[in-house]
Amino acid sequence: MSIYDYKVKMINGKEISMSRYKGKVLLIVNVASTCGMTPQYEGLEKLFKTYKKKGFMVLGFPSNEFGQQESEGNEEIAKFCKNTHQVNFDMFEKIKVNGDDAIPLYKFLRKEQKGLLWSEKIKWNFTKFLVDAKGNVLKRYASPTTPAGIESDIKELLEK
Repeated sequence: MSIYDYKVKMINGKEISMSRYKGKVLLIVNVASTCGMTPQYEGLEKLFKTYKKKGFMVLGFPSNEFGQQESEGNEEIAKFCKNTHQVNFDMFEKIKVNGDDAIPLYKFLRKEQKGLLWSEKIKWNFTKFLVDAKGNVLKRYASPTTPAGIESDIKELLEK
């Protein structure tokens, strides 16, 4: 199995295959609108704008699992992201990232790159997964890791 074997739903409800992103370096992030880390949207958008022409994408997956910090529906989330944080990277439907109800893509991501003490469980909003252009899940970053703190890893992958 690879990341390209999964299907996900865009924030507008349209189902797509992750194979759409073949050949691109990806940063996959579970996001929330009312989290203390929500300002990371700006850093994520900055990375996206800086590196998109070199084959980089940010994929945002809203989740309401942590502190009920994403309680709105998909349409409201999309408006918030666009109007408040000028988000232009791809956003997806609100999902579950942990447990039996997690979408298959997130089950795969968690298995490929475990967190602290080899735990698969995602601990909070804005956990990030870095995927290379061949679909390999290379790194997992904890919520406090800022987008700027990941930039050197992204640049390195894009230069390969």
